[in-house]
Amino acid sequence: METNPPSWTKSSWRQHPALQQPKWPDPKEYERVLGEVALLPPLVFAGEIRAVKAMLAQASEGNAFLLQGGDCAEDFSRCTAPAIRETLKVILQMAVILTYAGGKPVIKMGRMAGQYAKPRSADTEKIGGLEIPSYRGDMVNSPEPTEAGRRPDPQRLLKGYFLAASTMNLMRAFTRGGYAALHRVHAWNNEFVRNSPQGQSYEKLARQIDQALNFMRVIGIDTDIPQLNQASFYTSHEALLLGYEEALTRQDSTTGQWYDCSAHMIWIGDRTRQLDGAHVEFCRGILNPIGMKVGPKHDLDEIKRLVARLNPDNERGRLTLITRFGAKKIEAHLPPLLRAIKEEGAQVLWSCDPMHGNTYTAETGHKTRNFDEILREIRSFFEVHWAEGTVPGGVHFELTGDNVTECTGGGRNILDQHLSRNYQTTCDPRLNAEQSLEAAFQIAEMIRG
Repeated sequence: METNPPSWTKSSWRQHPALQQPKWPDPKEYERVLGEVALLPPLVFAGEIRAVKAMLAQASEGNAFLLQGGDCAEDFSRCTAPAIRETLKVILQMAVILTYAGGKPVIKMGRMAGQYAKPRSADTEKIGGLEIPSYRGDMVNSPEPTEAGRRPDPQRLLKGYFLAASTMNLMRAFTRGGYAALHRVHAWNNEFVRNSPQGQSYEKLARQIDQALNFMRVIGIDTDIPQLNQASFYTSHEALLLGYEEALTRQDSTTGQWYDCSAHMIWIGDRTRQLDGAHVEFCRGILNPIGMKVGPKHDLDEIKRLVARLNPDNERGRLTLITRFGAKKIEAHLPPLLRAIKEEGAQVLWSCDPMHGNTYTAETGHKTRNFDEILREIRSFFEVHWAEGTVPGGVHFELTGDNVTECTGGGRNILDQHLSRNYQTTCDPRLNAEQSLEAAFQIAEMIRG
């Protein structure tokens, strides 16, 4: 049976340097709020965490596929039923396309119900000549560019917990109450194919899915069974605010082991994966599946040591390496990384984040990403893995179900000058619903060869 390391406790991270932590003005109030969070019910349960880890183990062997997506940083004001429903909807739609094309289960995982904090390159930023604390996500402070708005407020941790609980509650209702039924999700995809400017390109695959569903009906398979009428949906976020993560780390009553019950899976960012750092110390001890972002400035020896530190038992499903190189750099950086990890004999799941390495600032001043570059990085990710004999096991998107104009390109050919039409993000630019579904159809073609 898997066990927590003997030298680890849920608070041992406090003895290590912790980067990207807010400067809370009143440390006593901060600790008091964490004490309140520690008494509240868990957001997810150990049995669910073990189930998703088993599925991720299958993905690492090529027998399942991880689809992870959602906001860069969730916005408190967007914790509404329509916003949650639309993001869930687009992930379910993408999963149906990828499941059919790949002939394997798709693990549906949202950057949802806890993705409320973000790392920053500096503690302060200048806005209109005024230097103020950086916005670190709604769980810390406000995007409002004022000194008062940017003051870190521990009460936001408590609000973040309750909004995450509300999001979880709604997602469980949607995925168990018929909203995620296969025939319904595919009907949405058919609607997309009819209305998308690029719809004809995807019509063939949509028609094949139609035929498969019709075949099941003809031979009398009951479409009301849970396998076709419900969906398993999991949550994830970057484990950035370690006090909050510690407060939600609970001992499983059935096994006595410790799990971070803030989400099913958490990940360590490219900026906080120091070998002796607090984030690695915290994550090495919990029994959740862990992700780790790897950008182009990585050191191979350090990555190998991190892999050994985070997964000392070399357990499949435990560790996902999420590469984020950019379309122009992936072919230089991914092959040596794959070879190094393969030579170590390390069992990891490989996932591609095609968003962060492809960010640029448009002439309009908007931070954006180009759809074609995103696809190019994904295509290179698959091709390099196939060439190296390793498994391309997942993709990791920043996306929304809303009709935003934040990333350029796609079927409607969003240009730099169109970004201001509906640019909503307070963080990084996201694919909109149409672009997300286009990406799923494109990935499906890659998978099918």
